[in-house]
Amino acid sequence: MANTKQARKRGRQALIRNAHNAALRSRLRTAIKSVRKAVAGGDKKAAMDVLRKASGVIDSIADKKITHKNNAARSKSRLAAAVKAMA
Repeated sequence: MANTKQARKRGRQALIRNAHNAALRSRLRTAIKSVRKAVAGGDKKAAMDVLRKASGVIDSIADKKITHKNNAARSKSRLAAAVKAMA
């Protein structure tokens, strides 16, 4: 247990920050899954639309340093390649 007032406050802040970051990570994973689902659905126009929205989510979460920027770029690249490969 924290011994000082400052350490107790930092503990409280860490819990709140952890919950917020977990929600953002969940939002990121949901965006990626939605693109993969659209690609599996076979409608290229819908997949492009979902990819555009997901790219914004991925970039905003990388800007907040929830994930690394290279991880975000890799995810976007792979999703774009999957959409482009659709017939």
